[in-house]
Amino acid sequence: MPEQISAPAASSQPTLNVSEVVALHDKIVDRLRTVYDPEIPVNIYDLGLIYQVKVEPTGGVYVKMTLTSPGCPAAGTLPGEVEDKIVVIPGVKNVKVDVVWEPTWDKNMMSEAAKLQLGFF
Repeated sequence: MPEQISAPAASSQPTLNVSEVVALHDKIVDRLRTVYDPEIPVNIYDLGLIYQVKVEPTGGVYVKMTLTSPGCPAAGTLPGEVEDKIVVIPGVKNVKVDVVWEPTWDKNMMSEAAKLQLGFF
């Protein structure tokens, strides 16, 4: 009897297509808008604390963020809260959050809505 050749195993890592990556990115941004700096009544996304959200086709998510200052009292909790909010979104496989200090955050990084809310106009 001839030896049967099996088909190659399917990748164990399902991949998202471009529209799914974009949709997942949008869901992540929506979720980030539910995280607030405890000292400022504006969400961290509109506050300009999120520098980058990268979604890989494998469902991996990378977030580069900062805080309003190195001495921010929320430094120990905000990155974990960001990760916790994102990891539960369907399609997200893992999350890595990096806190960076360059460029230094300033009020010019805020969205127009945040500036208006805080009375900077």
